Amino acid sequence: MNALPILLFFLFVSALVYAKKTGDVTELQIGVKHKPASCEVLAHKGDGVKVHYRGKLTDGTVFDSSFERNNPIEFELGTGQVIKGWDQGLLGMCLGEKRKLKIPAKLGYGDQGSPPTIPGGATLIFDTELVGVNDKSLGEEKENSEL
Repeated sequence: MNALPILLFFLFVSALVYAKKTGDVTELQIGVKHKPASCEVLAHKGDGVKVHYRGKLTDGTVFDSSFERNNPIEFELGTGQVIKGWDQGLLGMCLGEKRKLKIPAKLGYGDQGSPPTIPGGATLIFDTELVGVNDKSLGEEKENSEL
């Protein structure tokens, strides 16, 4: 009996188990954690957005967070100003929506990482909240919805 197919099978299964254990992903995963009851303002490519975020590695280590600084990041969505995982993962997000993004290295910082805080090949996990789109902010939306 040829042992090669059996060996390849076990290597494949081992790789799957290892990837599952480490929390690494190979494709962008988007989890909606909260969506407002009404969604009148959506983020589109080219929009100026404000996003609060907490970035973690798969072991739970937080490498950056705008929540603690109370200072959301501002950028133009879909234009390469941030990592590809963000440009893709925040499209179509409603003002006030919260998403968890699991971003593979190829859509994050790649094999080189971003030393010293993000190792090469790292899957990134971001808890995000869209707090502004163009001239609308989350505070204004809440005020207008209470009128």
